[in-house]
Amino acid sequence: MIEVNNVSKQFKEKKKTIAAVKDVSFSISKGEIVGLLGENGAGKTTLLRMISTIMEPTNGSIKINGIDISKKTMGIKQKIGVLFGSETGLYDRLSARENLAYFSSLYGISKHETNVRIDQLAVRFGMKDYIDRRVGGYSKGMRQKVAIARTLIHDPDIILFDEPTTGLDISSANMFRELVHQLRKEGKTIVFSSHIMEEVKLLCQSIIMIHKGELVYQGDIDELYKQEESEDLNYIFMSRLVRGA
Repeated sequence: MIEVNNVSKQFKEKKKTIAAVKDVSFSISKGEIVGLLGENGAGKTTLLRMISTIMEPTNGSIKINGIDISKKTMGIKQKIGVLFGSETGLYDRLSARENLAYFSSLYGISKHETNVRIDQLAVRFGMKDYIDRRVGGYSKGMRQKVAIARTLIHDPDIILFDEPTTGLDISSANMFRELVHQLRKEGKTIVFSSHIMEEVKLLCQSIIMIHKGELVYQGDIDELYKQEESEDLNYIFMSRLVRGA
């Protein structure tokens, strides 16, 4: 479903050229849950932004369902839901319902269908008690629930989460993990970056590991355990970074 072929991304900073992603290739199958691992600055967010069509690669290509995303961006965007860390993208002066209705309208969803989906998401995330209150007064956990609902409002096939549980309390983090299990049952393809190794072990079928913009490992998590003769993912992660392969 997702094919990343020899993708690189460079940024100009003053007189320097910074390589954020270097000649990365991998593929992700439909319905797969993939953990994206790497230290801060490794290129995880840049990679997710390119897959989401927010950012264009400097070199290489990205295909979704065999279609180059640079050629049919609008059609591709409707298949993707994106949440980048603390960037909830919500409007504080609007209620959660109004925020969700606005984002739904951007995808051309009818008002009736929008209302149905908002009610379903409100129940799913336990937001019924505050969905008509202004978002500006929400706690971080409440905002994150609305942000995740915004990511799902158009029922995307592919969902990209960048550090989705950072700063959440235990209850909200557990809600997210249960959501991922539910989405997997619905056949969604999910890629999420995380520094929480236990979360990756619980949720992911496979792993993409990058270090300084380069691919270090991509494949089945059980196969990785066999290669390393260990199931200590934190140890494996640090060991792979040191070795670089």
